[in-house]
Amino acid sequence: MRLFHTRCSALAAGSLLAFSLLSAPVLAAKPVAAVQVGVRPMYLIDHMKDSELKTRLKSCEGYPSTKTNFSIGHRGAAMQFPEHTRESYVAAARSGAGIVECDVTFTKDRELVCRHSQCDLHTTTNILAIPDLAAKCSVPFSPADPATGKQASAKCCTSDLTVSEFKRLTGKMDGANPNATSVADYMKGTPDWRTDAYAATGKLLTHRESIELFKDLKVDMTPELKEASVPMPFEGSYTQAMYAQQMIDDYKAAGVSPKRVWAQSFNINDNLYWIANEPEFGKQSVALIPVDLPSQIAAAQAQLPIMAAQGVKVIAPPMWALLALDSNGKMTASPYARAARDAGFKIISWTLERSGTLTDGGGYYFQSVTPAVKGPGDYFVALDVLANEVGIIGMFSDWPATVTYYANCTGR
Repeated sequence: MRLFHTRCSALAAGSLLAFSLLSAPVLAAKPVAAVQVGVRPMYLIDHMKDSELKTRLKSCEGYPSTKTNFSIGHRGAAMQFPEHTRESYVAAARSGAGIVECDVTFTKDRELVCRHSQCDLHTTTNILAIPDLAAKCSVPFSPADPATGKQASAKCCTSDLTVSEFKRLTGKMDGANPNATSVADYMKGTPDWRTDAYAATGKLLTHRESIELFKDLKVDMTPELKEASVPMPFEGSYTQAMYAQQMIDDYKAAGVSPKRVWAQSFNINDNLYWIANEPEFGKQSVALIPVDLPSQIAAAQAQLPIMAAQGVKVIAPPMWALLALDSNGKMTASPYARAARDAGFKIISWTLERSGTLTDGGGYYFQSVTPAVKGPGDYFVALDVLANEVGIIGMFSDWPATVTYYANCTGR
């Protein structure tokens, strides 16, 4: 605790400088002058049960925070800003994320763009409200039919559009109304624990544009090569290897050091391609672990020594896979987490602040520890276990300020 309070004292000594920086005008694409964590961290702390962790976190209230690579902006700051937009990325940097994510997919003319899925434009953009672009969708909008119970549907992909057409779109909060009988109602699907307060604008970016923005913001970059939703090779000639190489080539062309790039994929073959063909990028590439259910953990654990032998150094499982309950019903590191740590992997996890209010057990991301999840404060409880017992080196979050506050308060 003595070191902790020394750190807080040092932060207090720098508060005058932080204030002077905050008062200076800052262009959105320039380095963040002062990190802003806002009121949410204290809201979460106020809802924690009394504990040493709560006392420790509360004692940092009011101290300035700094950028940290422990805090990773998942799709930017997607809890309150349209994901994978310039606004979302800037918000992530302003809230202290030292690394920001662009999920990478491709357009019809094989340009790389930032989208979580190749075929999510109907839920994450205004494409259906632009008639000539909506006409290009793989599956046009079909309204709900209350009489038959049929739900509204559409499917619009980046591969349906050229990059110039893609750039005409505006990002919106991800969601759709399955009961909609009109396009306007279909586009109103924001989950009730998020907000449309910052959805008036949402500038979409190409992958290369995201790199330039991140360079300006002075944050590191974690591009995820998304699985294609169209058959590969695309149009018979665009192979998976070409796709994987193109993503890396964009960083090389922009003069970005491999040390600042954490290339990710759920497809282990992409990681192996980078390790073999772009070793400076490959050695820091992140193998995302595709587990959705506890029944899949044993197979994932069996793959750990195989991946290690193949040269994989960094893995990223979902947070639930790294958490378990001890004999007292408290969160602790899971057997899978301990096996990964013992195998020498660096571990990153996903995704904090993507589970609403935590008043219903937390859903997917807390499925292994549901009985211990009682409310909002348990975001910090889980994060503390992941940091201290699992030993993660970074945490993806839809609201990076939460992780930024924790990291600054605990010296990460």
